[in-house]
Amino acid sequence: MTTIAVAGGTGVLGRQVVDAVRRRDLSAVVIARSLGIDLVTGDGLDDALAGVDAVVDVSNVVALRAKPAIAFFEAAGGNLLSAGERAGVRHHVVVSIVGCDRVDMGYYYGKRRQEELVRGGPVPWTIVRATQFHDFAGQLLERSPGPVKLVPDMLSQPVSARQLAEHVVDVALGAPAGLAPDVGGPEQHRMPDLARRLVAHRGDRTKVVSLPVPGKAGRQIKGGGLLTGEGAVILPETYGAWLATQ
Repeated sequence: MTTIAVAGGTGVLGRQVVDAVRRRDLSAVVIARSLGIDLVTGDGLDDALAGVDAVVDVSNVVALRAKPAIAFFEAAGGNLLSAGERAGVRHHVVVSIVGCDRVDMGYYYGKRRQEELVRGGPVPWTIVRATQFHDFAGQLLERSPGPVKLVPDMLSQPVSARQLAEHVVDVALGAPAGLAPDVGGPEQHRMPDLARRLVAHRGDRTKVVSLPVPGKAGRQIKGGGLLTGEGAVILPETYGAWLATQ
């Protein structure tokens, strides 16, 4: 039986990937610190990857600044690749972000470093860049304290985490392909508008205020920096369809 390890397997996307693996009657190994496997220190990784055919890395850290983001992805990515080489993993798949190579925000520098490690690493690889999930607007609301929620004015192309998970498992079961086509949803929206729709759906009176993204990063986002490029894979679920299930 094919075994796929999911690094960050208890997160928003990770849970969906684990479910997608198991729906196909394949074996899933969940890698998470809560289960005693620490990507940053490497503790438990060798045992977790024993007999694993493919690794899907959807690990994440909440960090807006470049330094902690780079530190996390450098440590976690490096340990995962080294353990994968020792275990004889045949395919390393990392889920990255559309636009991380052209939008200069702190967290994106961390994703760039993660991609660099994978490209130069010892395990055959595929990088799948995806747009923000439908869940992202809600996460931004949770991170904004107080009764008035400040949401960055980001032009985005939200994608279904569930459908992305199915796509990523397809990729993991295939041959290593290098940088794969971008993956995104079927519509473009501004993030504050998505947040307002979510608030209204919940019957909440929370006020959402659009927060301009300053400087170079703001100009890059306005120019479509977070949107998919030519030849992208477009997954069909709209934000409205997702919202109706919440």
